[in-house]
Amino acid sequence: MLGPLLRYVDQTAATIWVETDQPCQVEILGRQARTFEVSGHHYALVVIEGLAAGTEREYQVALDGTVRWPEPGSPFPPSVLRTVDPGRPLRLVFGSCRIAELPVPRRPRSARREQEHGPDALVACALDLRRTPRERWPDLMLLIGDQVYADDVGPATRQFIEARRDPARPPGYQVADFAEYCFLYREAWSEPSVRWLLSVVPTAMIFDDHDVHDDWNISAAWRRDFQAKPWWAARIHGAYLSYWVYQHLGNLSPGELAADELWRQVREPGDAAEGLGGFAARAEGLRWSFRRDFPGVRVVVIDSRSGRVLTDGRRAMVGEAEWRWVTESVAGDWSHVVLATSLPLLLPPGIHDLEAWNEAVCGGAWGQRAARAGERLRRAVDLEHWAAFGQSFAAFERLLADLASGAYGRPPASVTVISGDIHHSYLAPVDFPPGTSPRSAVYQAVCSPVHNVLPESFRRAHQLTTSRAGELGGGTLARLAGVRRPRIRWRITRGPWFLNMLSALEFEGRKARIRFDRTVSDPAGAPHLQSVCEADLS
Repeated sequence: MLGPLLRYVDQTAATIWVETDQPCQVEILGRQARTFEVSGHHYALVVIEGLAAGTEREYQVALDGTVRWPEPGSPFPPSVLRTVDPGRPLRLVFGSCRIAELPVPRRPRSARREQEHGPDALVACALDLRRTPRERWPDLMLLIGDQVYADDVGPATRQFIEARRDPARPPGYQVADFAEYCFLYREAWSEPSVRWLLSVVPTAMIFDDHDVHDDWNISAAWRRDFQAKPWWAARIHGAYLSYWVYQHLGNLSPGELAADELWRQVREPGDAAEGLGGFAARAEGLRWSFRRDFPGVRVVVIDSRSGRVLTDGRRAMVGEAEWRWVTESVAGDWSHVVLATSLPLLLPPGIHDLEAWNEAVCGGAWGQRAARAGERLRRAVDLEHWAAFGQSFAAFERLLADLASGAYGRPPASVTVISGDIHHSYLAPVDFPPGTSPRSAVYQAVCSPVHNVLPESFRRAHQLTTSRAGELGGGTLARLAGVRRPRIRWRITRGPWFLNMLSALEFEGRKARIRFDRTVSDPAGAPHLQSVCEADLS
């Protein structure tokens, strides 16, 4: 029904995920796995070990002995599993925010704006890979947030909702439970070129707000408001359970899977849904962050959404235990470190100061009346990034300074923070204050969206807040609310681009390079990727 998705791949092992319509035995490259069941849905994660580094093998998927993939008549080449080759450059592709099928624009101007943004970057990537030598294919695709939009579903999911409940009642045309999430993932990953792409390029994924609900966990007040809604319990349970099945399982290595108690439980005979009944209640306490290792390169993917600490007295983007895990994860003698977080650490300075000011005001810096107004503003314009979590931003500042100066091991040649979420893309180098001795080049790289459109009102607001006057105004407000200036400095040197895009990082020895690709259509209407910027990072 869905997949195969090539997920974890290193030099000697891989995992491949599939969804089927009934229980069966799944076989890939001679390895077999029995499907497991969750609420009547059937899945398998096939673990393939004992591979040789730097090799590639075409593969098929057989269900109960019958080959079901590739599909007959497919215009795409065979699916192939390529293990990591320590002797070739490492290529990582990343992006965020993808709606499989955008709503039909209501006004001609909106239609023109959508055309300017370009087609789906995943479709464009798939079509380009067909004519790209395999040795230049990405070794990993990082999808860092909003793989699905549970609060803005596409036409197929809307029809599915209409067939099973009354959308005139809350939550309307939003996903209500696990079954609707399953259909939403099917809508997102079934387009033929995207399906083939996900079968040949390893993927790692982390959620953001729209995977659950816009502004998810923006504040303690938001959390209280939504926990009181009668439909929220089924929604959040379905969100976590589907995320674990469709996204998180594939983030884990074979060794991590073997040690995962939940993974053991779901593979017991029978439907695992009943045993997972209390899963959502403890899911916010689980560590969803993960890391991937490559020769000379460590990738740390940070959950900046589910693990937030939100009380009336404390706000933190990441809990203390998980942040210790992050700092421990960057230790070692790495040539390059990539820190992936769905929400940008370093926003345009005017927006950064506005978010920091808003947090202070919501915390009572200007009184309770201003705090209530600040909360309304926070939700209205999504003031929820690292800048809006001042203590966590300061901790990230220290992490970058210590990492670049050698406190965690030999300083990497490059440290790159990659993010998405904000529907525009840019590159910003980081400068450290006098008195520090950084020996690493540090950058923030943002790539968003893969397939979406920034509303015109948001673009105008961006132009205002990033203007010189907007920067001065934001800085003045922040200082008046008692917010300190950031210790690090950054500036956007490439971008911003308000386009559908993917970005690619390439590492070879101590050298690092980044490329931003936008989507365009050829004369026949087929999507392709076109480079708008290339830059050395070390």
